[in-house]
Amino acid sequence: MLLSGGRVARIERGIAAGLPGSTRVVDVRGLWVLPGLIDLHTHLLEPGQEYKEDIGTGTAAAVAGGFTAVCAMPNTVPPNDCRAVTQLIVERARAAGLARVYPIGAVSKGQKGEELAEIGEMKDAGIVAISDDGRPVMSSELLRRAMEYARTFGLPLIQHCEDLTLSAGGAMNEGLVSTRAGIRAQPPAAESSMVARDIEICALTGARYHVAHVSTAESVDLIRAAKRRGLPVTCEVTPHHLTLTDEACAHYDTNAKCNPPLRSEVDRLAVVEALRDGTIDAIATDHAPHSPLEKDVEFEQAAFGMIGLETAVPLSLELVRRGVITPGRLVELMSGNPAEFLGLGLGLGAGNGSLAPGTGVADVTVIDPEAPWAVQPGGLRSRSKNTPFGGIEMRGRAVMTIVNGRIVFAEEKRFG
Repeated sequence: MLLSGGRVARIERGIAAGLPGSTRVVDVRGLWVLPGLIDLHTHLLEPGQEYKEDIGTGTAAAVAGGFTAVCAMPNTVPPNDCRAVTQLIVERARAAGLARVYPIGAVSKGQKGEELAEIGEMKDAGIVAISDDGRPVMSSELLRRAMEYARTFGLPLIQHCEDLTLSAGGAMNEGLVSTRAGIRAQPPAAESSMVARDIEICALTGARYHVAHVSTAESVDLIRAAKRRGLPVTCEVTPHHLTLTDEACAHYDTNAKCNPPLRSEVDRLAVVEALRDGTIDAIATDHAPHSPLEKDVEFEQAAFGMIGLETAVPLSLELVRRGVITPGRLVELMSGNPAEFLGLGLGLGAGNGSLAPGTGVADVTVIDPEAPWAVQPGGLRSRSKNTPFGGIEMRGRAVMTIVNGRIVFAEEKRFG
C-alpha cells in the first residue's frame, strides 16, 4: 500500500520495489493493516478537568490504542453547549496533532435537561452529534424537541439511557452480587425503560437515535425490534460490557464501577449475541478518566467510569479468537460503521473508514493480533490510570497509527 499526499494512492503486491529510494518503507508482514479505528464515545474532559485528562493526553492514548479519530463527549467544565467551547476543543485538538477529534455537543444548556443548547451554532463550529452523555434527557418533551432540532441539522442524538428515578443511589447492577456485597444498586430496567420511551419518540420525530453503551438483554431486544420496524435506531457497546460482569465489583474494586454498571452474565451474553447478529452497530470505549481523588474512596462514593482507549483492541480481538465475530466484522464495528454514523464518507474529508485507493484518506491502524503484553497502568498514556485490567495479560495491540499519511504512533521496539 502506497500513501501519498494524505491519501491511499495504490494497493498492490510488491509495491515497494518500484518506489524511489527516498520513500519510507515500513515492513508490516504478519500484521493487520486496517482503516483507522474511530471511537464514538470518548471523554477528553478539556476544558475544566485537565487533572484527569486533556486533549493532548487523551489523543496520545487514542493513537497508542490504534484510534485515528475520537468523538469527544460534552461533559467538560463548562459543558460543550455553545460555539465557544466547541471551537476551543477543535483548536486544542489541531494543536495536539495526534488523533482527529470530533466534538459532540450537549443537548441542553449546562447538561441540566431544562433548555435546549445552541445546536445550530455548535453544528457550524464542528459538532457531529448531540448528547447529554453522563446525564440522560429525562424530560420526554425536551427530548422530542431535541430530536426535531437534531433532524433539522442532520445530526444524530446519542442518549445515555438511565431512568434516574429507578437508578437513584445505585452504585452497581442490582442482583445477587450487589445483595451479597451490600452495595446499593440500580436495576437493568433503569436502562431498558428509557430505551423503550426513546424509541417511541424516535418513531414520532424520525430523528436518528443512538443508544450509548447498551448493557442489558432487554435493551438489545428493544433495539432489535426497532430496527425491524425500520426506525433510524443504532447502538454501541463497550469492550468492558462485553468482557466483564458485576462479579468484578464483588471485592469493591472502584475501577470496575461504571455507568451503566457491569451487568449479569445473562446480560453480557445477550449483548455478545447482539454483536454477533448485527443488532449492535459499533464497539466504543466510553473512555472515562478519573484521578485517585475520585477513585480511591469507598465504592459507593467513587466516580463512575474506567479508561479504555488502550485496551479496546485486545479485548475486541478476543471476540474474533472466540469466533463471535470475523476480522471483517471487527473492522465494521470499529471503523466502517462509526464512519458511516458520523457521515465521514460523505464529504467531511477525514477518517472515512475505507482504504480505497484514490478516495481513502490515509488514516491507517496497524495491529499485531498476537502480540502478548500485560496491562501496566503506569505505562498507559492516559493521564488517569483507572482500569480494572491492571496486571492482566492480553493478546494483540496496535503497533502503528497513521493519521492523514503521518505516523503519529509507532511501537518503538518494532519500528525504531
